[in-house]
Amino acid sequence: MIHSQSLSKSYGTGSAQTPVLRDVSLRFEDGEFVAIVGTSGSGKTTFLNIVGGLDRAYTGKVEVAGQDFASLSEKQLAALRNRHFGFVFQQFNLLEHLNALENIAMPAFFADEPIPDPEKRARELLELVGLADKADAKPGELSGGQKQRVAVARALFRGPQVLLCDEPTGSLDRTTGLQILHLFEELNAKGITVLMVTHEEHIARLARRLVRFEDGAVVSDGPVESAETL
Repeated sequence: MIHSQSLSKSYGTGSAQTPVLRDVSLRFEDGEFVAIVGTSGSGKTTFLNIVGGLDRAYTGKVEVAGQDFASLSEKQLAALRNRHFGFVFQQFNLLEHLNALENIAMPAFFADEPIPDPEKRARELLELVGLADKADAKPGELSGGQKQRVAVARALFRGPQVLLCDEPTGSLDRTTGLQILHLFEELNAKGITVLMVTHEEHIARLARRLVRFEDGAVVSDGPVESAETL
């Protein structure tokens, strides 16, 4: 469970201060598939970064699995982040000199504890995302959709409970983007919580819940089928 309470954040100081988030209180239960939408600058990515433990410069409260971020040291927060979250971004952030298998296994090099047989784990994830035959392919040999599938597999490497996705289809064409979304649906059906920032209507409507941001505040929150047109 993820809970934010009266979450606010501003950039700048004094008269130059610009609010980015305004008193945002949201609760996400385990197993949800949520689309977070809004125009550029509405605060949706900032919100995702804060609840994912990537940004600590805010006021208010964030809890994940009952743990208040404010009570955690940097090391403790990093451990919680690594244990609970996988991150998927618009840019695939793959290392060009490594093949797909090696890119997926990269988290093993940064784990606090040894991960048994990381190559086996990476191969299982390649199969899960439908790329079992691309283990030896480097990013330059993959299509955009295949690169994003490798990025998703890497995000799943440590068995996160939550996928935090920031414009995961923004660099893809419509058809390929929908394929990635169907992959998220499959992962969600296996019990993984998905929080996804997007500005694309056809993508957002594949989620089950839609949260809309405007000017740093939540202006609507409800089931996708009852949401107003984006």
